[in-house]
Amino acid sequence: MAGKYFEDLEVGMTFEHEPGRTVTETDNLLFTTMTLNPQPLHLDAEFAKQSIHGQILVNSLFTLAVVVGLSVGDTTLGTTLGNLGFDKTTFPNPVFLGDTIRVSTKVVDRRESKSKPDRGIVTFEHIGTNQRGEIVCSCIRGAMMLRRPA
Repeated sequence: MAGKYFEDLEVGMTFEHEPGRTVTETDNLLFTTMTLNPQPLHLDAEFAKQSIHGQILVNSLFTLAVVVGLSVGDTTLGTTLGNLGFDKTTFPNPVFLGDTIRVSTKVVDRRESKSKPDRGIVTFEHIGTNQRGEIVCSCIRGAMMLRRPA
């Protein structure tokens, strides 16, 4: 698998993930309806035109999912046992239909598991930006990572 084991991830490592992801109307519509979110800002173009944004706003949880998802291939693909939590998640700028999200990740902490010798805990900081270089999402994610097999 392409993911990094616990031992491969050092504090301070950074990753610039490729490719980016352009958000489509279908992405936003499907995600919003599949998660049973009736917010008209995400679904109703006429309603959204009257909002401060003047257009449909992409569901922020979709944005978070894309930001984390774009990081997987370089960091946790096949080597994570699961997410432990998301802290300090912010959306300082909106995402609109047609925006392209790019992601960078930094390893900000790591520690061995105290109870399970086959794993460790790694803390990642993910930053998602749009095509104008504006931050659209940042989050701190804790992941339980496999240790390299002996």
